[in-house]
Amino acid sequence: MSQKSCTSCKRITTKERCSVCNNPTSSNWSGLLIIIDPESSDIAGELNINLPGEYSLRVR
Repeated sequence: MSQKSCTSCKRITTKERCSVCNNPTSSNWSGLLIIIDPESSDIAGELNINLPGEYSLRVR
């Protein structure tokens, strides 16, 4: 299965729709960001990420 990224929240999944925000996903993405503890992460704060998981940096 190919990994896809949500076009809105950029969360990485294998589904056609994001399980967090229910927006469509795209297989055209780049950059991998893994957030373990969003409350103490400066990067998660800058990108408005509230849930731990895998995220892409760019989605087309």
